[in-house]
Amino acid sequence: MARKSPGALRPQSKSAGNVGLNDVVITMQAVVEVPMFDSGSSPWPTEQLAPGSWLVLNADCTDKRTGLFVAALANRIDVAPPGGRNEVVDALLAEEMLIVAGGLQVGDTTAGTNVVPGCCSGLEDWRDWAQALTGGSPWLGHDPSPELEVLGEDLRVWQDAGPNRHRGRWAGRHVDIPRRALPQLLLRAQRDLVGFLDALDGWAARSGLGHRGSALVKAVDQNFAIAAPLVLPAG
Repeated sequence: MARKSPGALRPQSKSAGNVGLNDVVITMQAVVEVPMFDSGSSPWPTEQLAPGSWLVLNADCTDKRTGLFVAALANRIDVAPPGGRNEVVDALLAEEMLIVAGGLQVGDTTAGTNVVPGCCSGLEDWRDWAQALTGGSPWLGHDPSPELEVLGEDLRVWQDAGPNRHRGRWAGRHVDIPRRALPQLLLRAQRDLVGFLDALDGWAARSGLGHRGSALVKAVDQNFAIAAPLVLPAG
């Protein structure tokens, strides 16, 4: 039986980050790419996820997953010796700008398909997805190079661009999103990120970071434009 194309929104609630569309459930999640860490352990416990995999950010993040996020943030910066917990957080707070590889991952749970950010895409640019509401196309990274294709009232999100849509490793991989569903998806992704700030705040308190923890939560909020109102253009 052919799968139904995304249509009208279901008149029923879904978990945060999900939108039901007829028999299809579309997801949009904030994610961070797990880096290849240098030798040496983090000064706090972290979830052991494979390099290149994706860490989903939401209120349900455990302390180990939250610690992994902070370790990913710190992976690209120099930390003063002895490189303990306080030195790592102080180094993060001294940065002019915090960035981390990631962005928004979209998925079709019925088809079991995800489209993930490409290389050099950053979580700090997650709001750029709103450009699609007015006919624009956000830059979503490269190698592979995700891109949006407008198909009438739908947006087709390809994992790789141009001729690579239909050849190579990512041939055919895409997720279709009705344009009118995008605002709700973005708002729910923001809700997940706000929930993650709460998880980060709790992790910082349990880690004994004190005022450093509060400053870190504030820095993450500001640098990744999380809690500020999400003003979406009319489609």
